[in-house]
Amino acid sequence: MDPLVLVSIRNLVKRFDITGGWLDQFRFSGGKISKERTVVRAVNGVSIDVAQGETVSVVGESGCGKSTLARTVMGLYPAEEGEVYYKNTRIDNLSEAQRQPFRARMQMVFQDPYASLNPRMTLGEILREPIRFHQPKLDKGAVAEKVALVMEQVGIDPDWHTRYPHELSGGQRQRISIARALTVEPEFIVADEPIAALDVSIQAQILNLMMDLQEQNNLTYLFISHDLSVVEHISKRVAVMYLGSMCELAQAEELFQRPRHPYTQALLSAIPKLGKAASHEKLTGDVPSPINLPPGCVFHTRCRHANDRCRLEIPQLLTVEGGTQVACHGVEEGRL
Repeated sequence: MDPLVLVSIRNLVKRFDITGGWLDQFRFSGGKISKERTVVRAVNGVSIDVAQGETVSVVGESGCGKSTLARTVMGLYPAEEGEVYYKNTRIDNLSEAQRQPFRARMQMVFQDPYASLNPRMTLGEILREPIRFHQPKLDKGAVAEKVALVMEQVGIDPDWHTRYPHELSGGQRQRISIARALTVEPEFIVADEPIAALDVSIQAQILNLMMDLQEQNNLTYLFISHDLSVVEHISKRVAVMYLGSMCELAQAEELFQRPRHPYTQALLSAIPKLGKAASHEKLTGDVPSPINLPPGCVFHTRCRHANDRCRLEIPQLLTVEGGTQVACHGVEEGRL
């Protein structure tokens, strides 16, 4: 493995069984009773390497599997197939006890800061809890000093440590969520739509804070978002997902200047541009269900460039000019 790679995700697969109870598994059709299970295929063979100190963003429509990917990488969901490596150590198959040392190195910031903070705990208690869990030998004074330091780093007055989450604004609560992640001095942070629940005026402040903290602490981010303008601002590389599959992975500048996959092109065409006429490429057809994915390329039902091969054969990620990886038969055949 490349020594510069901090986290490596290889062919990750995550499915959810939503069959329900025992009786819900039986179906009656054609005079016969059969037993079936209903499975949502949320993530289908996704691979990404995240290098030390970089920000890799994962984008796509709601329901494309980007948050599920993030939670599976963090071990909040078990993976059905694939592997996750932290540096040279495989971590997806570890027990909870074996995984505990990696919990401090890998932290997560959630979308809704109010839901992710315990309303019964003060800010000080919220920030002291992970320190005491991961560093139980620290004395009370050292813990208090660390809490004050991280609060200052995220722009919150340390004197507010006796306040409760409901006394803060949405942006301030998200700062505390970020501070909580920083208390254990992580190397890798998954940010799952960290600004989606915030006012537009506050989003830029949180983004700038995250970028400043990345520079100060040499942090590595896996950034989940559906907002392409945000992704362009913060990312080094961008991965585009559709129905649980990877469509395109490229340097941020390359992707926004020269998108290769038809789905990426449609997403970027939807971004409004000042002084330019709208050129939104409207997609036709309905989004297929992740319970019953179409054969071949998952995007072929909405792609105007699809041919018979697209409808039958699943495309593999292919490296093209500029280092971009794209899963598209049309690009491979030179049609796009």
